[in-house]
Amino acid sequence: MASTRDIRRRIKSVKNTRQITKAMELVAASKMKKAQQAALSGRAYAQLLAKMLARLAPRLEEVKHPYLAQREVKTRGILLITTDKGLCGPLNANLFKLVAEVKTPAKYFSIGRKGTQFLARVKRDLVADFHVSDKLAFAEVKPVIELMVKAYLEGEIDTIEVIYPRFRNTLVQEPRLRPVLPLKSLTDFLAAAQTDAGQAAGTVDERDMKFEPSATEVLEAIIPFYVNRLIYQLVLSARASEHSARMVAMKTAKDNATKLLGDLTLEYNKARQAGITAEILEIAAAQFATAA
Repeated sequence: MASTRDIRRRIKSVKNTRQITKAMELVAASKMKKAQQAALSGRAYAQLLAKMLARLAPRLEEVKHPYLAQREVKTRGILLITTDKGLCGPLNANLFKLVAEVKTPAKYFSIGRKGTQFLARVKRDLVADFHVSDKLAFAEVKPVIELMVKAYLEGEIDTIEVIYPRFRNTLVQEPRLRPVLPLKSLTDFLAAAQTDAGQAAGTVDERDMKFEPSATEVLEAIIPFYVNRLIYQLVLSARASEHSARMVAMKTAKDNATKLLGDLTLEYNKARQAGITAEILEIAAAQFATAA
């Protein structure tokens, strides 16, 4: 059995660990709430886009747009969204598994230091890495989108895909690979836009709308807006997932520290009691020997 001094040291260490993890849990919970609100705030914008697309689609027989053009996929373009810091459970590890499953030629773009380090470690073709702050304004994500779109239009990459943790709730974050470009067709594009906006497929605003200068030109302008919003929304979802996963991980660590502290306290009391009992026995034996 360990000495009471060693057990006291371990108890002090565990108390310090519990205090740190509790503080980190509270910070993550505060950031998680803000990140969730930011992710939900884009829903109104997505719904407006979906309504406009639903009114545009019936008026257009054929749309020629670079984002709708189908071509042979030789090199995939993949944006990997991870965290800058650890202590968020298996969140990043699950994303790395999706990267490992990509066997075809691909060029990678990264948001988050953990993803950048992983891509460098496994020697994937990393084109550029970016850093975003906790405020996560669209201006911070815009350079990533512009670089990937430019590479797509110039033929350097034939797809734009995003690997990110999809936020479902505080306890569940799903690793996903989300195709962004090319858009399969105008019908599929409309269905996807309505799904992202939380609308039922086929929902159409019955109000009479006039589009100037023309419905085709309006659609050609809306499609890039949709792509920008979608990628930005995925980054917001990833940030909400990060803070949720970190809060859960820190809560689990705090609970484990509390349980370990109880076990150590019990062990300390047993060791202390055993020491007192041994001293009493020694005193009694000494008195018995003196009396004899």
